[in-house]
Amino acid sequence: MKLSRLYSSKPDLFEPVEFVQGLNVVMAEIRLPENRNKDTHNLGKTTLGRLLDFGFLAKRNAKFFLFNHVELFKDFIFFLEIELEDASFVTIRRGVEEATKISFKRHEAGHQDFSGLPLAEWDHQDMPFDRARDLLDGLLDWRALKPWAFRKGLGYLLRSQDDFRDVFHLRKFAAAHSDWKPFLAHVLGFDAQLLAQHYEKEEQLAEKQSTAQTIKNELGGSIEDISKIEGILLLKQKEAEKKQKLLDAFDFRAQDKDSTKQLVDDIDERIASLNAERYSHNQNKKKIIASLEEDQILFNPDEAQRLFEEAGVLFKGQIKKDFQQLIAFNRAITDERRGYLQEERAEVEAELKRINAELNTLGKKRSEMLSFLSGTDIFGKYKQVSDEMVTLRADITSLERQRGFLHRLQELRTEIRALTEERGHLQTQIEVDVEKQNSDQNSLFSAIRVFFSEIVEEVIDRKALLSVSPNQVGHLEFRAEILDESGNATSADLGHTYRKLLCIAFDLAILRAHMDDKFPRFVYHDGVFESLDDRKKENLLAVIRRYAELGLQPIITLIDSDLPVRAIDEGPVFTSDEIVITLHDEGVQGRLFKMKAW
Repeated sequence: MKLSRLYSSKPDLFEPVEFVQGLNVVMAEIRLPENRNKDTHNLGKTTLGRLLDFGFLAKRNAKFFLFNHVELFKDFIFFLEIELEDASFVTIRRGVEEATKISFKRHEAGHQDFSGLPLAEWDHQDMPFDRARDLLDGLLDWRALKPWAFRKGLGYLLRSQDDFRDVFHLRKFAAAHSDWKPFLAHVLGFDAQLLAQHYEKEEQLAEKQSTAQTIKNELGGSIEDISKIEGILLLKQKEAEKKQKLLDAFDFRAQDKDSTKQLVDDIDERIASLNAERYSHNQNKKKIIASLEEDQILFNPDEAQRLFEEAGVLFKGQIKKDFQQLIAFNRAITDERRGYLQEERAEVEAELKRINAELNTLGKKRSEMLSFLSGTDIFGKYKQVSDEMVTLRADITSLERQRGFLHRLQELRTEIRALTEERGHLQTQIEVDVEKQNSDQNSLFSAIRVFFSEIVEEVIDRKALLSVSPNQVGHLEFRAEILDESGNATSADLGHTYRKLLCIAFDLAILRAHMDDKFPRFVYHDGVFESLDDRKKENLLAVIRRYAELGLQPIITLIDSDLPVRAIDEGPVFTSDEIVITLHDEGVQGRLFKMKAW
């Protein structure tokens, strides 16, 4: 499948582009001296690739130039003529204003002009966008891409400047790796189904784990042991049954008995115990306070000196000095002891506060029960038991809800273990498949990596390595590296110039390896010679021409200043047949669209 013709309903503003079988060159000539140092010239060599993408039914995007400047292009209708595998042709009709209505026309001869053909004479008229894509997918018949549709591989066939940033991960693949890695693995000859299933299992696993975490959050800090939940629920249900029988019988003798027993056996016993604790803590508090008051040094050395002088005893400061040292020593010990006593006092006071609070609560509860026992109003008792039933039922509902959560959590944990195991098996199969394709010299991947290295070596006299390996979690990692003289990977591929070369080599190697398959035969590379020196430009052009002779259709764009410098006797770089478009900066007639830059 190759490109044949691109034209529009306004040939005066967009002249037809006639593609040829071999090498196609889009030449942009910078004729005005003031424009030679500009980075961009807006002549349309990059725009051509975008128009081809539009013709291949790219989705409507507000940032796309046709829709971003719809007031300029709304009346345009574009026609893309494609040569199919059986040498017949199909023309795709797509307007800007009604970009989701697509028409098709099959024909035997190429280079036709159907811009004036009435819509009724098209084989398929104004087809809805998705159906049109499906129809074009069938017409192109790129079976080697299946189960993916034709649009999946176009990113590697229509490389703009932005798509030279990475050999494998294109700008259009902004989604997760699961969106493009299985496809790329398939094109390289690996078992993409294993990768797709692995990503699917990971997605399912992440979803289950997220649901399990949500359930844990719902449970909060409550019990996660299903046995405890079931036990508590059983006791609550039995208690509710007893109270319901009371309400049904309108007889509160059993309830009175239970309340009396609980009052006497439980509450009074607890109150007595707490009072004993409070008494003990109060005694300890008194002792601590007394100890803190006693820890004072009452001896005054100055008073002692005066007393000794009055008694006639003479000493020259020594006894006073010793007493002061003794006092300092005792004060240090006393301060440390006071610290311990104050800490103990704080602990005792905190415990007394807790005991007093609990005693107050128990006292209120005891008072309520006594009121219940001494009450004679049977309707008051009925109301109280009814209130208790409401609380019980609320507790039971909450426990049943927790039980449901825990049952679901257990199910999820089982499913998570199963998915983790399945993912592990898939990872093992991926590793086996990758090892097989790497080691088999007759595999598709081996052929691609040989072609890839040959192209790079022919251009820059360095071998290049294309490698695919699984990482620790089973995802494939794709690498394209330039090797030094010793066969070791270098950082040369990190530069924009060499990275672009690796992209071009990769695309050409893919096309050549699939020459015997139902696969596209064209590739579009924008600014192919930029930043290369003359010798490497000549080498790359020789490679591109050789691949064109193999039956491929390379389409390259360049500025005349990027042409390799040749001796006069060597003649022009390209023949007139190879140059399909010549653009220049001398007015609007030199642009792809014969209008002012937008």
